[in-house]
Amino acid sequence: MTMSSPVANSVSVANLTVAYGAAKILDRLSLDVPNGEFLVLLGSSGCGKSTLLNAIAGLHDVTDGRIEIAGQDVTWSEPKDRGIGMVFQSYALYPRMSVAQNMGFGLKIKGMKTEEISARVERTAKLLQIDHLLKRKPADLSGGQRQRVAIGRALVRDVDVFLFDEPLSNLDAQLRAELRVEIKKLHQSLGNTMIYVTHDQVEAMTLADRIAVMKAGRIQQLAPPAEVYARPANLFVAGFLGTPKMNFIEGDILQLEGAQIFQAGDLRFPLPSGVGYHSGGAIFGIRPEHIHLVDQGMDFEGLVMQAQVSLVEPLGPETIVWVQLADIQLSLRTAPEMTPTAGNSIRIGFALENASFFDAQTTARI
Repeated sequence: MTMSSPVANSVSVANLTVAYGAAKILDRLSLDVPNGEFLVLLGSSGCGKSTLLNAIAGLHDVTDGRIEIAGQDVTWSEPKDRGIGMVFQSYALYPRMSVAQNMGFGLKIKGMKTEEISARVERTAKLLQIDHLLKRKPADLSGGQRQRVAIGRALVRDVDVFLFDEPLSNLDAQLRAELRVEIKKLHQSLGNTMIYVTHDQVEAMTLADRIAVMKAGRIQQLAPPAEVYARPANLFVAGFLGTPKMNFIEGDILQLEGAQIFQAGDLRFPLPSGVGYHSGGAIFGIRPEHIHLVDQGMDFEGLVMQAQVSLVEPLGPETIVWVQLADIQLSLRTAPEMTPTAGNSIRIGFALENASFFDAQTTARI
């Protein structure tokens, strides 16, 4: 007897379209999520990330396309039959029920035995470090504790796929940071597939195995966090990730004496040999950490230019320095002890090996 091989993808979405009237929220979107992956859907409000999550969960009807979970077509299945657990932005806890009752309520509705419910609730509560809160009511809990209960309510279902819809957005900055760590540990210990929606790039970068950056109902780039940050697929992705965002300078790529150069006003420098950029309008992009303060006499391999300091932002472990280079404003990231003074003229060096170039017409990476 032959054994069937396990399904490689936990969730598969093919040519998915969700429309309200003539307005397409998702437009022929396709996505495969391997078993055990932590995928983050990242984008600004209205990009379609929550719509995609809700379509996978069965909370939104689709106009066209197909959704599979664990190899089964669930495009038109009821949410309860999809084998998913979902955590929402709002806690949505029953105020008159205890923590234990809130966590086990869905299992009770399904007719599970009381002993099994108790065992699952206790096991999950220990995992989330809320086992000492099981008898309390939601009113007696902090925001972080309530969100742990909401996560626990999904985990007790013992399913393979968990969906998170901006679960930390109602919490303050410190609690968000703490729960980010807990969710990461949770994924490492459980190994389940998790799809997580957020507009917060820090959450995306710290949690994800891969990030799907979304805009206008389409995925702009799907890659590991380091790749999305270092090699953005287009101008939108480059500008969306990073605080401050990537510096952009509009100019042209020209052929000059057998070499390629980038020129924008008085700014001119040769491009790396062997890359083969096409000539024409281009946008030069470089992140703040790849522009350096260059002291007199310092040996710096790269482009060095004179700039005027316009603003200094001390942030504790680092300082953001804003400079004016002719009519171009740039930001650079420095150590606190290297902070220049506003109004001073300084030398800045560009680490061109870390630069990105984008086509001025298509905005795609070149």
